[in-house]
Amino acid sequence: MKKISIIFIMLLSFSFLAEAQLNINHFIRVGRTRISIGNYTGAIEYFNIVIEFKPYLAEAYLYRGVAKHSLEDYRGAIEDYDKAIEIKPYYPMAYNNRGMAYHNLRRYDKAIEDYNRALEFDPNDETIYNNRGIAKLALKNMEGAIEDYNKALDINPKSTHALMNRSNAKIVNGDIEGAIKDLNQVIIIRPHYAAAYLNRGLARFELEDYASALRDYDQAIRFDPENALAFNNRAIVKHKLEDYEGAVMDYDMAIQLNPEMASAYFNRAMAREILGRPGFENDYQIAAKLNPQFDLSRRRIDAEQLAQQQKQQSGNSQQQNSNTQQQNAANSAGQTTAQNNAEKDNKQSDEDTKERAEKERAEERRRRQIVRDLVIEDTRDLPEEVEVDDGRIQNKNIVIELQPPFFISAFEKNAVDYDRFQYYNLAIDDLNAENNYNPLLSITNKPVTSYQSVFENFILFFNEKIAVQPNASNYLNRGIFYSLTENYNRAMEDLNKAIDLDERLGLAYFARANCAYRIQEQIELISESQSNNVSISMTNRLNDTDDDESDVVAHNYDRILEDYQIALFLNPKFFFGYYNRAYIKLRLNDYRGAVEDLNRAIDLEPEFAEAYFNRGLTKIFLNDIEEGALDLSRAGELGIDGAYNIIKRYCN
Repeated sequence: MKKISIIFIMLLSFSFLAEAQLNINHFIRVGRTRISIGNYTGAIEYFNIVIEFKPYLAEAYLYRGVAKHSLEDYRGAIEDYDKAIEIKPYYPMAYNNRGMAYHNLRRYDKAIEDYNRALEFDPNDETIYNNRGIAKLALKNMEGAIEDYNKALDINPKSTHALMNRSNAKIVNGDIEGAIKDLNQVIIIRPHYAAAYLNRGLARFELEDYASALRDYDQAIRFDPENALAFNNRAIVKHKLEDYEGAVMDYDMAIQLNPEMASAYFNRAMAREILGRPGFENDYQIAAKLNPQFDLSRRRIDAEQLAQQQKQQSGNSQQQNSNTQQQNAANSAGQTTAQNNAEKDNKQSDEDTKERAEKERAEERRRRQIVRDLVIEDTRDLPEEVEVDDGRIQNKNIVIELQPPFFISAFEKNAVDYDRFQYYNLAIDDLNAENNYNPLLSITNKPVTSYQSVFENFILFFNEKIAVQPNASNYLNRGIFYSLTENYNRAMEDLNKAIDLDERLGLAYFARANCAYRIQEQIELISESQSNNVSISMTNRLNDTDDDESDVVAHNYDRILEDYQIALFLNPKFFFGYYNRAYIKLRLNDYRGAVEDLNRAIDLEPEFAEAYFNRGLTKIFLNDIEEGALDLSRAGELGIDGAYNIIKRYCN
C-alpha cells in the first residue's frame, strides 16, 4: 500500500510539472501574439512572468528584446539579446536582432560583427545578408553593400527587399540606370508595391526625367493614398514643371497627412511666394521651427555675408588701384587738384554703381538658391512594413517629470482598485497586523481623491480609539488619515504626538516628512501662482525667492530630510525612505546625493520601477545617456510606459 501511495504521489508530481510546462508555453504564445498585434508592453509583462519562472529560457529573453526593440528601447533590447546569446551561444536570430539594435544606435561596426556571427550559424539566411548590406551602406562601403545584396539575391532571386536595397546602393553610387532596372524588377514581382514606384520616381527625378517621375508618383499615390512623401515629391516635380497651382495642392495634402513635414512647408512657401499668395512667410517660419536647416533667415544672412566679403575684396582691389593711380598722379607734373577731385568723384560713383549691382546679384543668387533648395524627400530608407499606432507608445509624447514621492494610504478591506503593482514592505505589514487589517494601509504614490469619504470615516474611527487608548499607533493612524484629507495641520499635531509617545516609531517620522513636504509644496505652488511662474522642472525652484524666504524654505527642507534620515536609521531596509529622500534632494539640486539614495532603494527593492525611472532621468540630466537609457528601459519593463517616449526623444 505504501508503494502504491508513493507511485501515486510521483504521478501527481509529474502531472503538476506538465501543467506548469503547459502554462509557460501559454505565456510565451500569448506574449508572441501580443507582439504580432502591436501590444508590446503587454508582451513584456508576459515574458517577465516566463523569465521569473524559467530564467534559463533563451526564447523569453529574445522575444522580450523584440518587444523592447519595437518600442525603440534599443539598449534594453540589446541587454535581452545578450542574455539570450549567453544562454544559447549558437542563436543566429539573437545575433541578427542584436545587430539591428546596434544599427539603430548607429554602431554599425558592432552591427556588422553580429551579422557575421549570425551568418556563421546560418549562412543561407537572405535577411542577414540584407541587414549587413544596409550597415555597410551606412559606412559608405558601396561595393560591400552591393555584394551582400547580390548574395541575398543568390539565395532568393525574388527578394524585393534585396532588390530595393541594392537600388538604394546603386543610386548612392551614381548608377541611376542600374537602380531603375532593380526597381523595374521589384514592380514586376510586386505590381502594387507603392514604395517601389516612389523610389523609381526619385531615380527618374535624378535623371531629370520629370514626366516619368510624375507617372511613378501618381502610381505610388494610387496604391498608397496616405503617403505624405509621395505627395511632397510629386509636388516638387510639378514645381519644376512650373505647375505651381498643382504643386501647392500636393503640398497641402502632404502637410495634411504629416503636419510635421518641414520640407513640405518650405517647398509650399516657395510655390506660394512665386504665385504671390499670402502665407508663405508663415510657412517659412514653420519649416524653420520644425527643422533648422530650413531657416531661410540663416540662408539670407549667409548670402549677405558672401556678398559683403566679395564687396570687401572688390574694395581692397579698388583701393590698391586707387593708390597706384594716386602715386602716378603725384609723379605727373601736369595733374591738377581739380582733376584729382573729379577722379575721386568718378570712383565713388563707380563704387556705388558696383555696390548696387552686387546687391542685385546677391538677390538673384538668393532666388536661385531658393529654387535649388526645393527639398525632395529621400524615400529609400522607408520601412518595409506599415507602422501601427496601437502599441508604439514611444510615439505618444508625455510631460517629462519625476515620479512623485510615496506616502502611506489606505484601501477598503476588499478593494481591488490598485493602479499598479504594490510593493510589499514589512513595516507597513506590521502596522496592518496591529490594526487587524482594518483599515488596510498601503504605500503608494498614486492619487487617492476617490477615497476621501472613506478616509474621513477612518478619522472618526480613530477618534473613538484614541478616546479609549491614546497610544502612539492610534495617533499615527489618525495623523495619516488627516494628511490624506489634506488637513495637514491636524496631521502634524497627531504625528508629533505619536513620536512623543514612541520615538522609535519609524513610520511616524516618514509620515511627518511627507506631511511637511505637502505643506511646503502648497506654499510653493501659491507663491508660484502669485508670481505667474508655474513650471515643473528638475531645477531648484527656490531661486526666485528673496534671501530670507529662501532660508526659511531651505530650513523646511532640512527638517524633511532629517525626518527621512531618522526613519532610515530606525529601519535601514525601508526603501521608500531612500526614494523619497532622493526626490527632495533632486528639488535641492543635489543630483549626486539623489543617485546614491536611488541606488540604495534599488538594492533593497530590485523591481522598484519608480526608482529606476527617476534615476534614469537624473543620469540623463547629468549627461550619462547610456546608463540613463538602461534605467529607463528597466522602468518601462516594470510598467512605467512613459519611459519609452523619453528613450526615443533623448537617448537614441
